[in-house]
Amino acid sequence: MISGNIDGVKDNILNRLENIYDCKVAKDEVFNFELAQLISNVTMETGREVSVSIDRKGNIINVALGDSTTVEMPLIDIKEKRLSAVRIIHTHPNGNSRLSALDISALIKLKLDCITAIGVDEHGITDVTLGFCTIENNILTSEVSRKISLQEAMSFNLNHKIKYIDSIIKDNNIEEDTSERAILVGVESEESLDELEELAKACNVVTVDKVLQNRTRVDSAFYVGSGKVEEIALLRQARRANVVIFDDELTASQVRNLEEFIGVKVIDRTTLILEIFAKRAKSKEGKIQVELAQLKYRLPRLTGLGTILSRTGGGIGTRGPGEKKLETDRRHIRARIYDLSKELEKIKKIRQTQRYSRNDILKVSLVGYTNAGKSTLRNLLYNTIPAREGTQKENVLEADMLFATLDTTTRAIVLPNNNTITLTDTVGFIRKLPHDLVEAFKSTLEEVIYSDLLLHIVDVSSENFMEQINAVNKVLEELGVVDKPIIMVLNKIDKIKYEELDYIRDKFKKLDYIEISAKENKNVDILLQLVIDKLPYTLKEAEFLIPYSDQSMVAYLYRNANVSKEKYKVEGTYIYAQVDEKVYNICSKYLL
Repeated sequence: MISGNIDGVKDNILNRLENIYDCKVAKDEVFNFELAQLISNVTMETGREVSVSIDRKGNIINVALGDSTTVEMPLIDIKEKRLSAVRIIHTHPNGNSRLSALDISALIKLKLDCITAIGVDEHGITDVTLGFCTIENNILTSEVSRKISLQEAMSFNLNHKIKYIDSIIKDNNIEEDTSERAILVGVESEESLDELEELAKACNVVTVDKVLQNRTRVDSAFYVGSGKVEEIALLRQARRANVVIFDDELTASQVRNLEEFIGVKVIDRTTLILEIFAKRAKSKEGKIQVELAQLKYRLPRLTGLGTILSRTGGGIGTRGPGEKKLETDRRHIRARIYDLSKELEKIKKIRQTQRYSRNDILKVSLVGYTNAGKSTLRNLLYNTIPAREGTQKENVLEADMLFATLDTTTRAIVLPNNNTITLTDTVGFIRKLPHDLVEAFKSTLEEVIYSDLLLHIVDVSSENFMEQINAVNKVLEELGVVDKPIIMVLNKIDKIKYEELDYIRDKFKKLDYIEISAKENKNVDILLQLVIDKLPYTLKEAEFLIPYSDQSMVAYLYRNANVSKEKYKVEGTYIYAQVDEKVYNICSKYLL
């Protein structure tokens, strides 16, 4: 029986594949010439991968057409301290025998004796690559050979190798390695690669190396030049990396080409950012927005995507919509996008209603680059000057990491002049922020659109703070809010030297700015005064005469208005105060 994808395959080819079961392979050889010739000829005729499973007695136990993942084999418990006693030999129709991420994943998860890839092109067999399990620091990992000739592969002593691997597995308390080790690749700048490393760190991915190539034009097939791809492939093998992350958005064909050449999972910056958002989104709205962005990003890339959607691949780039959902036809995905968009429309209407209910309250939004200190400042202000006593809500997460805050929060605070405002903490921006993500988060970012004042928080301790400001301004332009009143809040001055401040002040001398440290509560009182000066004055001046029988209203005015004068008269307490519309209406019967 031939398993896998046999649709459209001629009967005579299927009969030839059935004949493979009659082949016998010696115990000490990986495969023989007869088997190699048979599977390579079928690959040349069909353009499909042929996969053969062999037990230790040399018997053929499974033949599959398609790829090695279609071979149905039970996973062996890692605690059993032995290999599966099965080896897989399969063809690579692209002529490149380098083992793929899927091959390596199958080798380790199935604990195969060996996995062998035979490169096949239109002329026949090109080369062969062998992969074996090995132990490194008590972690079960892979050992991959260089590309070797067919003759070298057939003369390899498999028995000796298996005995050695079985012995080291038996003598060690091994664990399966689920960590991801990445090589980062970029063509822009070292700073952009450093930021990519921080993004990878946020996904618990360890960066083992970085590759920067200065190019004026991106290669349409590989993003970087073919020579550089060869260098990355060798580096990947030497550093045992299992993922390569590119600093820009890749096309589906570039991902496919790179994965075939390098032999591991390849993802881009956009996938990485979407992964972080998928991990961190907590609210229903946030999760909907992230899934919508993922689907919109992946829809045009479904045909030809590499191991990102693989069953055994796992790791970054697989969170969110999931494989089965993405492998359904495009109409179902479009229907899901439509449903999610409708859900966001409902949430948008709820936000509009909430916004209308607080229409008379002035709105201030915190915007800025990710990890600039927005949440720290938001928590400080809300804990120091909340709107009402006894209504304290929990703080948002403060952490020295990219995209610590994804879910937008709006809270009321009272300024020193007794004016109540709403303060909104928004998601941080970043260079090359995926357009689909900005689109999906527009309902959240509408709080910025309807704000009366923006506080642009800048991390001046960063060497690239000017580039970060430009990245934020670019997103604000997309939202159409560049004409709003903005105060540049230069945060983290506690982290920079005094002499560096002169350079920074010179950069901002033509703008409204304030130097603060949200962490140390430095100059935050000056910032609040600047906010008062910048906001339109909406308080009314009014005189009240409150009878002594209603003295609770005096306390109410002190809590919710800016009281300038108080006198005790025969009829009651005289109050002169600046009040907002709400307080004015509540106390209207006491107006003089």
